[in-house]
Amino acid sequence: MSADTVPVAEWGHVTGWGRTAPTAARLIRPRTYEETAAAVRECGARGSIPRGLGRAYGDAAQNAGGAVLDMTGLDRIHAIDADGGTVLCDAGVSLHRLMEVLLPLGWFVPVTPGTRYVTVGGAIGADIHGKNHHVSGSFARHVLSLELLTADGAIRTVERGTPLFDATAGGMGLTGVILTATVRLQPVETALMSVDTERAADLDDLMARMTATDHRYRYSVAWIDLLARGRSTGRAVLTRGDHAPLDALPARARREPLAFRTPRLPAAPAFLPEGLLSRTSVGLFNELWYRKAPRSRTGQLQRIPTFFHPLDGVPHWNRIYGRGGFVQYQFVVGHGREEALRRIVRRIAAHRCPSFLAVLKRFGPADAGWLSFPVPGWTLALDVPAGLPGLGAFLDELDEEVAAAGGRVYLAKDSRLRPELLAAMYPRLDDFRALRAELDPRGVFTSDLSRRLAL
Repeated sequence: MSADTVPVAEWGHVTGWGRTAPTAARLIRPRTYEETAAAVRECGARGSIPRGLGRAYGDAAQNAGGAVLDMTGLDRIHAIDADGGTVLCDAGVSLHRLMEVLLPLGWFVPVTPGTRYVTVGGAIGADIHGKNHHVSGSFARHVLSLELLTADGAIRTVERGTPLFDATAGGMGLTGVILTATVRLQPVETALMSVDTERAADLDDLMARMTATDHRYRYSVAWIDLLARGRSTGRAVLTRGDHAPLDALPARARREPLAFRTPRLPAAPAFLPEGLLSRTSVGLFNELWYRKAPRSRTGQLQRIPTFFHPLDGVPHWNRIYGRGGFVQYQFVVGHGREEALRRIVRRIAAHRCPSFLAVLKRFGPADAGWLSFPVPGWTLALDVPAGLPGLGAFLDELDEEVAAAGGRVYLAKDSRLRPELLAAMYPRLDDFRALRAELDPRGVFTSDLSRRLAL
């Protein structure tokens, strides 16, 4: 295949991890930078959007009637500075692959979300965050530079601190195709985590504990029972930790302190009956999960996959919601807006949303990305079956409350936000639109998300 040949395109249906609203697109998997440029050049009137491993929950990496560029074929690790702690890699490299390669060298990715099956390009495009935002910020804070294929066919070296970098970090692939990135890493002594766990009786108890002591931990996250009501509203299991030092390991584990082992369970069945996750079944699960958690336990050693990515051990876990799929709703409200968070949690509990995956985290200072999601405050994420009666109208009401509190919804997980609320949530939206119009006047890069929200 010559350098200027467009790779073969196949029509197929594309959806987000939530498995809602699939749309048909031409699927293209380039294997070189030249093939990527050719695919962009020949993408047609409906444009193109880069896609990684498909872990965006909504429609950010879909493009109805246009081209979707599967960037996982560009997956080379070009250089590792084991002394300085940086890696230069293709955008299609997954965080899982980086962990496999870097952990034996004593380095870890600076930020990881709840799955390690995210590409570096996707991590930048969504400016992902993890359990350590209150300490380390989001992913793009640790990107020193990147190479970006823009709509005019040029490959630009984009340095952090420039407008194009800030538009690309969190820009959901709409400024161009990220080809490579240089990322600063986190030093570690072992592949184990030292973890403290405690139960919180209600939401106020949880927030008080996190506010008082989160600064002692690099990582912090709370699972919340959103079906609990009354005095137990917002009861939670709070899990916090840090990378275990070598001297914390038992003698046997010190033989291979940096070994990266990933347990794997059987995949979820391809077809599961609708209604499996009912209010009754989720209520029972939540009760058992809360009761089995220790009231207080310190210093437990856990492997990295157990602490960061428990669901990765079950391939295709998103199937458990049935054919109708699910909506992941995540919002943030700032410090001083805790009453808005309390109201929303009470409303979710009163609505009886059957969510067994609901987590609360604290965000630190905002990052520079114009559409980057985190702002200092509290973020709550929950999964809800898409077929829940009245769900759309209920989430619309929550959007209004979030916007009124000066908060925002996470675009990487969104599939249904109304465009009129976007400007209130993202103050740099006009800057983003202006730069995108100048950089890409023909709309070469577009997606279902960008059309829905007029990005």
